[in-house]
Amino acid sequence: MLSRPLFRIVPDDTRIPFMKGAVLGLILSAILSVASVALAIYPGLARGIDFQGGIVMEVRTPGEADLATLRSAASALNVGDVGVQQFGAPDAVLIRLPVQGDEAGTQRAVAAVRTALETASPGTRVVRVEAVGERVSSELFRGGMIALGISLIAMLLYIWFRFEWQFGIAAIITLILDTTKTIGFLAVTQIEFNLQTIAAILTIVGFSVNDKVVVFDRMRENLRKYKQMPLRDVVDLSINETLNRSIGTSATLFLSALPLALFGGDALAGFAWTMLFGIVLSTSSSIFITAPLVLYTGAKSLRPKEAVPTGQAQAT
Repeated sequence: MLSRPLFRIVPDDTRIPFMKGAVLGLILSAILSVASVALAIYPGLARGIDFQGGIVMEVRTPGEADLATLRSAASALNVGDVGVQQFGAPDAVLIRLPVQGDEAGTQRAVAAVRTALETASPGTRVVRVEAVGERVSSELFRGGMIALGISLIAMLLYIWFRFEWQFGIAAIITLILDTTKTIGFLAVTQIEFNLQTIAAILTIVGFSVNDKVVVFDRMRENLRKYKQMPLRDVVDLSINETLNRSIGTSATLFLSALPLALFGGDALAGFAWTMLFGIVLSTSSSIFITAPLVLYTGAKSLRPKEAVPTGQAQAT
């Protein structure tokens, strides 16, 4: 009874011809990536305080917060464009102030806002203050971009040395496309682009590579096992054979991140929703982007001679 799994997401004899949609998948992916880059430029990403600089104050009011009153009190201080929004609970408010120049200016602005809020809504208290200067925010942004670049290069080298160059090229192109689509997702949803979302993207890159390595391993095994089978059939067979594993792993990670997105609060929501999007994207890209790229880049080198029909090759 225990010799076989009690539950299979996909039947073992599944033979879906994924490569029939190879061209459509690549074209659609390219269009979405170009659109994502355009959205990242305009209207742009909602940069968090990590990358934009400024002051963030989390305050709690005695009862349900009156955002209009608090906004009016803070805006009257002439400290720049003030943003006031509810932050989770009805009595929690997040106030954003632009960069105030030096540390002394930051302290004066925080003190002035605290006094104004206490006057407008007695009993209001400040529970958290974060301030990031303009120079520090630019350094953090540059460091985040460098981390993304290094991770992509490291993954390329790893796959290149472990597999043939066709697999390395396919993987790095897919990772770039996945990253641009994730950036587009952040631009559309206006989730804050900060160090947490950078961490989520790096996690997605690692998960995506892990998923693709599994498919690549099966492709390499089938290339050796079915020496006369056409490359297109080898790719389809490999995807179908690893489909249970890919979907099962992705579903497990998805279900683990879902509670963070739903109940983790605003502090973890950006990271969690980015992760959820990246999990679905990475799993689908292994099938509809990476596999077609291997098919087209390896058409001559991985299968230089495809003389035997598919049926005869499988019979052999």
